[in-house]
Amino acid sequence: MSMFLDHAKVHVKAGKGGDGMVAFRREKYVPDGGPAGGDGGRGGSIIFEVDPGLRTLLDFRYNRNFRGKPGENGMSKSMFGRGAKDTIVRVPPGTIVRNAETKELIADLTEPGQQAVVARGGRGGRGNNRFATARNPAPEIAENGEPGQELELELELKVIADVGLVGFPSVGKSTLLSIVSKAKPKIAAYHFTTLVPNLGMVQTRSGEEFVMADLPGLIEGASQGVGLGIQFLRHIERTRVILHVIDMGGTEGRDPFDDYEKINKELESYQLRLLERPTVIVANKMDVAEAEDNLEIFKQQIAEKFGVDEAPRIFPISAWSTTGVAELLDYTAEVLKDTPEFPLFDEEEVESSVLYKFEENQEQFTIGRDPDSTWVLGGKRLEKLFNMTNFAHDESIMRFARQLRSMGVDEKLRAKGAKDGDMVRIMTYHFEFVD
Repeated sequence: MSMFLDHAKVHVKAGKGGDGMVAFRREKYVPDGGPAGGDGGRGGSIIFEVDPGLRTLLDFRYNRNFRGKPGENGMSKSMFGRGAKDTIVRVPPGTIVRNAETKELIADLTEPGQQAVVARGGRGGRGNNRFATARNPAPEIAENGEPGQELELELELKVIADVGLVGFPSVGKSTLLSIVSKAKPKIAAYHFTTLVPNLGMVQTRSGEEFVMADLPGLIEGASQGVGLGIQFLRHIERTRVILHVIDMGGTEGRDPFDDYEKINKELESYQLRLLERPTVIVANKMDVAEAEDNLEIFKQQIAEKFGVDEAPRIFPISAWSTTGVAELLDYTAEVLKDTPEFPLFDEEEVESSVLYKFEENQEQFTIGRDPDSTWVLGGKRLEKLFNMTNFAHDESIMRFARQLRSMGVDEKLRAKGAKDGDMVRIMTYHFEFVD
């Protein structure tokens, strides 16, 4: 069986924008040609795209870093640099992408070919022809390209199965799945048999196809995170029809109706909406001696609980001898036709997730102090300005100083007690504080 991985952490860094250029026109018969430095190109973004051929997140176990390509630098004669190609990363349908730090939902990718930009490439820096003004017609100012976005992402895969098998361990779910589909799960008789959800394509007699998942055996308390339950309960969220498999033979001395109630309680305490899905009760192990009697009692108990008209359908089968299995699949395919897909998150969360808000509400800057009493300036916005400043030209440095002043850095330093001549550091750059 192929390994099933439903969690992965990756690091993405989009491409940096190309640097703008400082250049001047040098043409024959054109006196004092004006500024002619072009803008840099846009850095490449990192885009996740759904590939229906993928089934697991296994690839991300070996490849955890994705880097976008940088944009081309601007050139002389006002020529712009070329924008970089985006990096497309393929993910299986059912992948949920979150920001690992904030846990904010970035994308819920379900449809084949669906795309989401998970890290945006930096914009290109402006060349000096963008900074010309009447007062300064020949500026020596150009910006460096903006750094691309960098994020730690958590990927989580929810199996997209149409039909989920639930029930206590060893009631025969794995056996049923192995008969009806191409899946060949490993079968053993202990609690928590299925440590990964097995998926199989099922074909009915009339040629209808659907995906069935053996959702791992639940034990009481799984929804509170006991054992491995909670991770597997997640896989049920996307299923549209639930087949509730019950051991009618009561082979482990358990009571079928009691089992039914316990599993439902599990599903309810995890997420109420699971109980809105159509459920078909599969009375398995009908080849066992006591099964017929147990089934009669069970039917009465179900009728009492729901009322005769509302009770879910019960299909007696023997997975071992395959009696009744074909009828069960035909009925399941019928129910699927009439069952819409269930939205996974609250609609508002998805709405806001599509408009993923990049880098908002950042604090403008922070001020700290090194042991050698150098003042240290930090903060995302400030570091971005620093990265986009071309320190090879005095005019660019002056512009950077003006930007800091307009952000209120000078005032804040003064308020904290900075004196004329104190050293100030931004990342790797040291300068003197001038009061």
